[in-house]
Amino acid sequence: MSARDRNSVVVGVDGSDSSKAAVRMAAELATERGLNLKIIHALDFAPYGFGGPYMDSGGVYEWVEASGKTILAEAQEQAYVVNPIIDVCTELSIGSSAQWLVDLSETARMVVVGASGSGAAATALLGNTAINVTSHAHCPVVVVRGDAHSGGPVVVGVDGSRTSERAIAVGFHEASLRNAALVAVHVWSDLGPMTFDDPRNAALVPAGLEEDERAVLAERLAGWQEKYPDVQVSRKVYVDNPRARLLGWSKKAQLVVVGSRGRGGFTGMLLGSTSNSLVCGAHCPVVVVRPERP
Repeated sequence: MSARDRNSVVVGVDGSDSSKAAVRMAAELATERGLNLKIIHALDFAPYGFGGPYMDSGGVYEWVEASGKTILAEAQEQAYVVNPIIDVCTELSIGSSAQWLVDLSETARMVVVGASGSGAAATALLGNTAINVTSHAHCPVVVVRGDAHSGGPVVVGVDGSRTSERAIAVGFHEASLRNAALVAVHVWSDLGPMTFDDPRNAALVPAGLEEDERAVLAERLAGWQEKYPDVQVSRKVYVDNPRARLLGWSKKAQLVVVGSRGRGGFTGMLLGSTSNSLVCGAHCPVVVVRPERP
């Protein structure tokens, strides 16, 4: 399915403050792009030890269902605050919220989730929903956390893999839509902080590394700069610690874009663990781009 056939933004809600922020961002994304908005809430009975409504006890199912409907109704009202004429639909189902979002990502343009899943209701999107969805979705996933620092750049992590090529495309597109600068960050090594501060390790860094990596990064970006001449681009090359570098940039970015599960064609950063670190700790919203399906 081509991107133009994907005409919806899907957002999962659980009644938490995090999911309310996710609804607002999803409504903004759908409005800016002329897309439909689909709001979903999963009835998860795991906290009660039940496998489903047929094992109901003491009216638990009715209570959980009513609570879920209230969460959806409130989320729809939040979307209408962003755009009173937005095309929005809501849906309630039983089961895993993460798996449902992954299934819906097959036909969505974007999936949006809150950073945490401990919601106001017992039907909350539990625990690791954001990690599970970003690890398995078929379209870009926006994890809403921190602040989208107004006027800040869009930051994209680049490691030379095919997945990071897709992240570059998303980064340029988002920067253009937001009239923002783009910062392309490439880190040569997965190693942690201060590894190369030790003179014995510093000797392992090839001579002229920074210049070589800058040249390769510039080549990766060149075609996209031609496609998006309105986007001002700056390139940042670091020797080590990709997670800390991108987390640092998230303190002043309005959005960070990374690939997932891709190791670079440079010697680059391992984007699976890097994306998970950002999902759990970034100071601004994060877009995780998945590999293209074979």
